[in-house]
Amino acid sequence: MSGCVQQRGVRLMFDTIHQRRAAKEFAAIRRFYVHVLVFVPAMLLLAICDALVGPGLWAPWIGLAWGLGLVMHGHDAFVATPRRLAEWEQHEMSRELTADPA
Repeated sequence: MSGCVQQRGVRLMFDTIHQRRAAKEFAAIRRFYVHVLVFVPAMLLLAICDALVGPGLWAPWIGLAWGLGLVMHGHDAFVATPRRLAEWEQHEMSRELTADPA
């Protein structure tokens, strides 16, 4: 009987870890999309200002630097975060499974 309880406890812990992982992953992706939604109109506004001011061409440099930050944010949201969360999940599962059920 205690094995069933322990298995249920492990299963509940497993579900909770997956839910936490999914919530963190979705939050990271949502933050990236907010970043994109701020980047696009801001760059359009800067490009219009640059065109109205004259031949300065300063907006592309801002776009390049900010775009690089956007690319790094996208990498973190879609590549690095899921990998880190998977490693954390595996660590927590192995730690919980090897813990003394006292």
